[in-house]
This record gives sequence, structure tokens and C-alpha cells, in this order.
Amino acid sequence: MSARKTALLNLRIDPTIKEALREAARREHRSIANMVEVLTRRHCEDAGIPLVDPAADPPQDAPEESENEEPLRAPARRKHVVTASG
Repeated sequence: MSARKTALLNLRIDPTIKEALREAARREHRSIANMVEVLTRRHCEDAGIPLVDPAADPPQDAPEESENEEPLRAPARRKHVVTASG
């Protein structure tokens, strides 16, 4: 089995949704992260949204990157301050 790189996704959701997600994952013997991935894949398939590998070569009709344009940069990271409430 080949190792696949994963991306970190940090999000905030309603606690009720989190508990429902936890229960759905438990019932299918999955981790919460895997359950989110499975549900997202199902939704994309149902909605006709193609899953594109960001590491794949761009399609032939994609515009080429101009030498005059600067590459996009990731936004500066903010420090997370932990408080008594979370």
C-alpha cells in the first residue's frame, strides 16, 4: 500500500453536528477524519463535482503561468491563543 499525502483541515462546527459525525463514524468503524472524507466524496459524486488531484499536471487547456506574475503566497499564520474556554 502506498502512502498518500494528506492535507490538514481545521474547522469549527456546531457541537451537535460534531456528535452526529462522531456517531456516524463509530457506526461505520471509521475515524472522524475518514468519515468527513467519505461524506465529502459522496457529496461531490452526487453533485457532479469532480475530484481533482492538486499534484496532477494541469489540463492542456489551462493557461500557462506568466513570467510577469508573482506566485500566490499563503497568508501569514496567526498565533492561536488558548483561553480557559478553548
